[in-house]
Amino acid sequence: MKELFIVGIGPGSFDQMTMEAGNVLQECDLIIGYTVYVELVKPFFPDKEYLTTGMRQEKERCHIALQEAEKGKRTALICSGDAGVYGMAGILLELRVDYPEVDIHVIPGVTAALSGGALLGAPLGHDFAVISLSDLLTPWEKIEQRLKGAAIADFVICLYNPSSRQRKDYLQRACDILLKERSGQTVCGYVRNIGRQGESCQILSLSKLRDTQVDMFTTVFIGNSQTKQVMGKMVTPRGYERQVAVQCPQL
Repeated sequence: MKELFIVGIGPGSFDQMTMEAGNVLQECDLIIGYTVYVELVKPFFPDKEYLTTGMRQEKERCHIALQEAEKGKRTALICSGDAGVYGMAGILLELRVDYPEVDIHVIPGVTAALSGGALLGAPLGHDFAVISLSDLLTPWEKIEQRLKGAAIADFVICLYNPSSRQRKDYLQRACDILLKERSGQTVCGYVRNIGRQGESCQILSLSKLRDTQVDMFTTVFIGNSQTKQVMGKMVTPRGYERQVAVQCPQL
């Protein structure tokens, strides 16, 4: 059987990788990925063969992985976070039509919304939306519509790719859209370098978030109308306290 595994490695540290992901990488002959991600896993699987490509070469990486798997090598293509959340599982499955003999397995990983949320507390305790501010593949006009829609619907919003060298003001622009629908005192938070050296997090208001400088290694969380700060943690209540009040009336 010709097998190719698309593996989400989580934030990058071994202890935040799922057991399934670790087992798959241990059993593979070849690991392929973006250079930065390969360097993260190499120390834990030093005896494997590795192939790397640079940034924005996702399609090329997929073809290489499919070709190597077609040769009979047990191959893993790795992504940060989860392979199906802004990852490469989708494009790999699309390209697979040209390699019908290769069987693809998608191995989930811990995406930044979850690992970052855990550092802040429990910001995603109720309905939430994940939106990328990168306009490389999505027009900014569409991103604006999604931000406005999520704000009106009172979703907690998790922002991926909030800034880059070419998009230094995109978080500020996003906050300006959200401030039309939400209070400037809305509880927000951001996390940098999740699971890596220099990891840090901060809770602040939406107004202060607007003027905060972030980078591509930052994940941003904007609370809904019920989100609050509790003893230094960001919490979005699910409503259990109301349920208890209804079920357990005072006698």
